[in-house]
Amino acid sequence: MSAALLLDVRNLVVHLRAENGVVRAVDGVDLTVASGECVGIVGESGCGKSTLARAVVRLLPNVEYAQLSGEIRFGGIDIAALSPAALRRLRRSSSFSMIFQDPLGYLNPTRRIGPQVGEALSDTRSRTETRNRVHALLREAGLTEPATIARRYPHELSGGMRQRALIAIALASSPRLLVADEPTSALDATVQLQVLATLRRLHQERGMALLIVTHDLGLVAELCDRVYVMQAGRMLECADVFTLFDTPAHPYTARLIELSARRHRPTPQHEAAE
Repeated sequence: MSAALLLDVRNLVVHLRAENGVVRAVDGVDLTVASGECVGIVGESGCGKSTLARAVVRLLPNVEYAQLSGEIRFGGIDIAALSPAALRRLRRSSSFSMIFQDPLGYLNPTRRIGPQVGEALSDTRSRTETRNRVHALLREAGLTEPATIARRYPHELSGGMRQRALIAIALASSPRLLVADEPTSALDATVQLQVLATLRRLHQERGMALLIVTHDLGLVAELCDRVYVMQAGRMLECADVFTLFDTPAHPYTARLIELSARRHRPTPQHEAAE
């Protein structure tokens, strides 16, 4: 890997206490992301990939853990050892941000979009400067009428618009790493392609690293440089995207690729029409 290492995760363990025992959501995972790289984490629902993404940026839910350990270094800083105040300062200083698959659950329903984006800005600006910067971020996230969007509440926007508003908030701190947890799964097919194109453009124009968590191998094929395959809390393999699809090393990976191909295979009617 020629680019400088940005994120370095070693032996990360997230075990949660449950009524029936311990859930090994993340079970000794290693993960790296280089500066400017796009890395995918793929696996079926329940494999632990979303928990891993939240653990990496220290946004785990407030529940009881049987074990929570490991090393997470971002730009050489061990963020697992930071205090909450130090972590907040790091998040606001061009470090990392996260977007989620359910933007309505992470946007404040009682506040307009503009102030929510403005609140994420890290520096002090005049009211006019803040408004202009908010509009620029909304436009960069793919919203063509930012002044109108800024005045609306989350429930007044479509799912795709809400996801783009969440992307604008994530961009406000100029992150070097953007973590996206299933960023297109709640959207219809057309909007999925549009959001995917936005993420690709931001990745290229800003030169920021992306960590994409998804079950969608099509998204991985379009966007990622390297891919980790996860099952039952563990990493099964990691490869560049071409090697992964051409010669998967693990039978589980081969099965995921086969199932994805079946889902996207044309129906007999389509084949006849062609």
